Amino acid sequence: MIEAEVQAVYSDGALSLHTRSLKYGKLGQGLLVQVSPSLIKRRKTHFHNLTCGASVILGNNGFIWLCPTPEETEEEAGGFITNLEPIALADREVISRLRNCILALASQKMLLYDTSILYCYEASLSHQIKELLKVEVMEDIVLETRQRLLELEG
Repeated sequence: MIEAEVQAVYSDGALSLHTRSLKYGKLGQGLLVQVSPSLIKRRKTHFHNLTCGASVILGNNGFIWLCPTPEETEEEAGGFITNLEPIALADREVISRLRNCILALASQKMLLYDTSILYCYEASLSHQIKELLKVEVMEDIVLETRQRLLELEG
C-alpha cells in the first residue's frame, strides 16, 4: 500500500481504506528494497518508469519498490486484479540489477532518485548481476555514476 485515506474505523479495530486511484493502492509483483530515508532525494514525483523496462517507486520512508513497467491499457480496471503470471526472466534480471545498483549507491551514501539509479544501471551493464555485490565493483560503478551526474550538472 502506497497511500490510502482512512474512511472509517470500526469497533473491532478494522479499518476501511480508500485510495484515490489504483496507482496508489496494492502493489503487484515486484521487489522491495529498504535504504536509509535520508538517501531518498525529495522530488515532486516518486513514481518513475525507467527506460530499462522497470518502474521504481521511491518512498520518503526509505522503502523502494521495483517492478516491471506495467503495460499500458486503454481501460483501467474497476478494482485491483492480482496478476499471478510469472515475470519474464529478462524483467527479473533488470529488477535484480536495479536492486544491486540501489544497494551500491546506498553503500556509498549517494542520493537516490530516478537519474542516479538509471546512470548506475547503465554503468553496471559491463558486469554480471552477481558481481555488483562486490565492494570493488560497487565503488567503480558508483564512481562512474557520480562522474556522469557531475557532467550533467556542469
